[in-house]
Amino acid sequence: MRVLENYEPQKVLYYFEEICSIPHGSGNTKQISDYLVSFAKDHGLRHVKDELNNVVIFKPASPGYENVPAVIIQGHMDMVCEKRPDVDHDFAKDGLTLSVENGFISANGTTLGGDDGIAVAYGLALLDSEEIAHPALEVLITVDEEIGLLGAIGFDCSILKGKRLINLDSEEEGSLLISCAGGMAGKSAIPVRRVEAEGEKLHVKICGLTGGHSGAEIDKNRANANVLMGRFLYELKKQADYEILSLEGGKRDNVITRECDAEILTAVGEVSAVKEYAFLWEEKIREEYTGSDENITLKITEEGTVNANVLHPTSREKVLFYLMQVPFGVQKMSGSIEGLVETSTNLGVLKLTEEELLTSSGIRSSVEAAKNAVSNKIEYLTEFLGGEYKIEGAYPAWEYRKDSPLRDKMVEVYKEMYGLAPHVVAIHAGLECGLFYEKIKGLDCVSLGPNMKDIHTSEEMLDIASVKRVWEYLIKTLEALKD
Repeated sequence: MRVLENYEPQKVLYYFEEICSIPHGSGNTKQISDYLVSFAKDHGLRHVKDELNNVVIFKPASPGYENVPAVIIQGHMDMVCEKRPDVDHDFAKDGLTLSVENGFISANGTTLGGDDGIAVAYGLALLDSEEIAHPALEVLITVDEEIGLLGAIGFDCSILKGKRLINLDSEEEGSLLISCAGGMAGKSAIPVRRVEAEGEKLHVKICGLTGGHSGAEIDKNRANANVLMGRFLYELKKQADYEILSLEGGKRDNVITRECDAEILTAVGEVSAVKEYAFLWEEKIREEYTGSDENITLKITEEGTVNANVLHPTSREKVLFYLMQVPFGVQKMSGSIEGLVETSTNLGVLKLTEEELLTSSGIRSSVEAAKNAVSNKIEYLTEFLGGEYKIEGAYPAWEYRKDSPLRDKMVEVYKEMYGLAPHVVAIHAGLECGLFYEKIKGLDCVSLGPNMKDIHTSEEMLDIASVKRVWEYLIKTLEALKD
């Protein structure tokens, strides 16, 4: 028996559970892409799969809609793979273990991939139905959105006829998104030297953070474990002598890092000083993040006397200087839209190898000049320390369109269904709409989705009742696009 078998809408949740049974983390999308192709073949629908594994499935218009312009239904097939430290799960080969509690679907200690598996499920349910009235549909499911919108960047939009696009990659029911920030990944590689040393090895771990999406939650005063590790190691210099062996935290720059690990080497007589300061530092940081991230934990574990290659003192200072100076968090709020973050950055990935400090920061802004200014700051910092900097996965902002018949129709339908207007908003998180808006001349697009909580974290949840309401709204919207 399926976990979601007795919940509505049955067809949508059937496909969502199917998707959850297939590994589909970013960079691991062939299996889910093949599933979508099999679906199209089984339903006799024309489809295109490109070399990146992006898939488009076409469905002819319902009777009476033959002369209505096509509509693009769009989402992405990849998910962020995060789990609690105590959970044994291999995202490369294991499906998700679903459960339902209090009307919410979760994945038992891992990310659920409601972002954006629910979009795929909506799309497949539309394609599977013979009862829903709709214009011709072009259901576009892209790959690797979570690691830089790579599928959308590489997709050839010339195979699409639609000039209206409904994106299903939003997490708040009742909101119609009509603009979003652009972004990029700023990657630094700073060379380091090592020297041999002997001492007491200590494992330093910062954990217990809330984490979250680096766009949607960047303004919620949540701590970043990589940034905190830099602060701790810098301040520890004033309390005890130590050397750095290793540093590692985070896997993706669009996730506010929850954990960071370091290994340091110190003299036997300094161990107690390190532990004592760690206790005081933890109290201080918890107080600083009261109300937003007050479970921050700093653990120190003794691992015995070792001989090891530690950072040369000059390299240690370069690493600490970078971590203390690299920008993090909200850089500027919008001056024209109240409450909207305009520009932000997130140090999502940190790794110290034998020869380099490697980092990746997710940079977002709805203003191109501001986005470039943050990137330039990180570039200058990196090059000042003798490193190299590069930009990956740059994508444009989705600019507000004053004249939007699709938005106006969707607002009208929402008012008819619920007796009140939806929230029409711009957001700071990045969406693929910006790329399609740039590639398809005259494109009119709106983004929506059901309620989700804590996306990109192991506590991610999807609201079943909201899934049903958004499904009903999507159906009514497609029906209303006849005129």
